[in-house]
Amino acid sequence: MRKLLALSFALVSAAAQAEIVIGQTAGITGAVASSVTETSDGARLYLDWVNKNGGVHGETIRLVSLDDKFDPKLAAENAQKLITSENVLALFLTRGTPHNQAIMPLLNTHQVPLVAPSTGAMVLHQPVNRWLFNVRATYQREAERTIQHLSLIGIERIGILQVDDSFGADAAVGLEAGLSGTGKKAVFHEKFDRQKPAFDAVAARTAETNAQAVVILASGSAVVDALAAIRATGSKAQIVTLSNNASEGFIRSLKDNARGLIVSQVFPYERSRSAPIVKEAHDLAKERGTQAVTPAMLEGYAGAKVLVEGLRRAGPKPTRQKLRDALEGMKKVDIGGLEVTYGPTDHTGLDFADLSIIGPNGKFLR
Repeated sequence: MRKLLALSFALVSAAAQAEIVIGQTAGITGAVASSVTETSDGARLYLDWVNKNGGVHGETIRLVSLDDKFDPKLAAENAQKLITSENVLALFLTRGTPHNQAIMPLLNTHQVPLVAPSTGAMVLHQPVNRWLFNVRATYQREAERTIQHLSLIGIERIGILQVDDSFGADAAVGLEAGLSGTGKKAVFHEKFDRQKPAFDAVAARTAETNAQAVVILASGSAVVDALAAIRATGSKAQIVTLSNNASEGFIRSLKDNARGLIVSQVFPYERSRSAPIVKEAHDLAKERGTQAVTPAMLEGYAGAKVLVEGLRRAGPKPTRQKLRDALEGMKKVDIGGLEVTYGPTDHTGLDFADLSIIGPNGKFLR
């Protein structure tokens, strides 16, 4: 009996240890809840498939997600808890620019990797943080691309609205580079408080300057409210925003104002099966019973593929250091038609940027 009990205890202990714990803090509720849900769903789509097929070196992956309500202070507190109490091997898909900035000091202190932060802030790319691995292009690249596009279609009077935080300031650098490169200056540049958003000023400035386009550097409900305020003045200005809003939930929240909105994208067209990563995601989604794959889901899916590849290369019983070293050693790794490369002086991973427009059917078109 004692031998049987000992064997049972050993089997239970082995089972308890046979998992890799990954931590995520993001705005599961709040202004970016819809896109966070879709991004996380995309990641779980791949992680569930990996677990179903034996995991990584026999260990399953468990994603522990905490809600920071899109509050940078709570994001840092959640990350601290995940690192010290949950003893996660890595952080993953943490959402928001000021939120990731609040988390970054913890990476070096605890020597824990952060994989696929859900933001394109340049501060996460340069200078290189040896514990942080991006899996998407920068907001500055996206923003510059939007100005180039507007210029090509003959738009001259462009206004800027940005949230007054590190995300807004970072993306605005890309807009300014685009304006300078096309010989233009913004007809106005308004800012708003993330905690107390008000959009009367930008609505009035759009009407006063007869702006042909307004680029909104903000997230979720703030973009929805700003667009509604602009349209209430009768303005028909082309509205543009960045990939942090590339979710179907965001489109639904826009209601009648969705049609014609330009949204930059950092992954291939989510309905084009010619891109291997898109076909993979669609096939797994269909198997799970999910009807559609969204741009936000692709971001999570791609991030999960990079995380799993790093875990595979780290070998059995991975440590934080082994995972970090394995990720940095990745060179031209194909994750489905996209090549991911890291090195000591470059932790960007991917640099893909494109544009989409919301069509009359409420879908992104390219």
